Amino acid sequence: MIWSFIKISLFVAVVVGLAFGAAWLSDLGETIRIIAFGIELNLGALQAVILIGLAIVAIWLALKVLGFVFAFIRFVTGDETAISRYFDRNRERKGYEALAEGMLAVASGESKLAASKASRAERYLRRPELTNLLTAQAAMMNGDTRKAEEVYRKLLADQRTRFVGVQGLLSQKLAEGDTDTAVKLAQKAFALNPKNLEVQNTLFKLQTEVGDWKGARDVLLAKMRQGQLPKDVHKRRDAVLALQEAKAVLDGGTSIEAQEAAIAAAKASPDLIPAAAMAAKAHYDKGDAKSATRVLLKAWEAQPHPDLAAVFASMVPGESATERLKRFEKLLSLRPDHEETRLLRAELCIAAEDFPAARRALGNLVETNPTSRVLTLMAAIERGEGEDDAVVRGWLAKALTAPRGKQWCCDKCQNIQSQWGPVCDNCGGFDTLSWREPAHNNMPLPNGAEMLPLIVAKGTKADTGETLEGTARALSEREK
Repeated sequence: MIWSFIKISLFVAVVVGLAFGAAWLSDLGETIRIIAFGIELNLGALQAVILIGLAIVAIWLALKVLGFVFAFIRFVTGDETAISRYFDRNRERKGYEALAEGMLAVASGESKLAASKASRAERYLRRPELTNLLTAQAAMMNGDTRKAEEVYRKLLADQRTRFVGVQGLLSQKLAEGDTDTAVKLAQKAFALNPKNLEVQNTLFKLQTEVGDWKGARDVLLAKMRQGQLPKDVHKRRDAVLALQEAKAVLDGGTSIEAQEAAIAAAKASPDLIPAAAMAAKAHYDKGDAKSATRVLLKAWEAQPHPDLAAVFASMVPGESATERLKRFEKLLSLRPDHEETRLLRAELCIAAEDFPAARRALGNLVETNPTSRVLTLMAAIERGEGEDDAVVRGWLAKALTAPRGKQWCCDKCQNIQSQWGPVCDNCGGFDTLSWREPAHNNMPLPNGAEMLPLIVAKGTKADTGETLEGTARALSEREK
């Protein structure tokens, strides 16, 4: 309201001022005399002001006309003008429309339409850094891998699109199964953009497949430093990779480096059974039985496992069954109620021919978890206590069809492996194997999940490392 009043007041003031100014100029009575080209003009003050204003307007119009003429001349000779900019904008609009329609065609799976739109976008935009990717995707959808590779290689020439080009070639080589080239491309992509999660995962997967454990550890460390991997997960997985690196070095004959790597892996993750077993062997090979025992005890406390007991037994191969049972008390006292501890004690007692103690060690496992190993031990106990042949054969018959107990199972695909490995043989999952009851207990017992030998003195039959089925079969033949 106030602003409107102010505007009206200003307008009235301007009009009044002009009116007074015109009246004042008219009352001056003085004239301006102009003589030009034989023409004489006598103008009053007001007329002179009006004439000057008209002259200014005429000059402005003349300049505009001249500017238009010069612009038209530049347009004809090829210079950029408003007219050319108009056509450029129109062409750019059509190009971006074709680019957008091509991207939608790719998303909807219309390969021919995508290729057509990519060509149209390139014709209008003339910006290969934008249109080449669409062209490559359309070529891949059409199955024209040669053209797609050619376009991806063009993207490598531009610093802005180099990473995209490497990724495109990487996906192409992965589809073709060219793992060696894919690894090199993944390493290049990682060097260009080390924070890209997809590139990290792809490179890590490829490195674990080809056995580049050191490179995989570097990628794992980068993921942890960038906050994409929790520290505890990194610690566990790095221990797995260190163990595999140790095995690779050991296969190459450089046992000292392998021993050090295995020891480091065991320290990083005591519950990693293969690392603890290898580290204990490494300490024992160096003559450090005390450190080997410490590693095994720590690992057994974290997770009792037959492989740990086997290594502990191999440290004193010439001892008697009674001496071995006494030495194993260090191990057995750590997790006395654990199923593996009870089974191990029963086996040691059977080897020492203390069958009542073996039965007490098994306790109620026959009812709560009647695995093949438990039932075979019961057959051995019954045989040792002098039971009838029919009773022994009954236990053995049950053992051959009973669940196989804990094995190395993949948490991702439920695949069962005979031996532990960093990568699942079936699904390729990394660090997915765990020692547990399989989802399908009726699956056959793998070679690596053997019944732990009875850990008796050297020269006994138990040192042959028979499988559970072989042990049961041998006992059955003896009964016959």
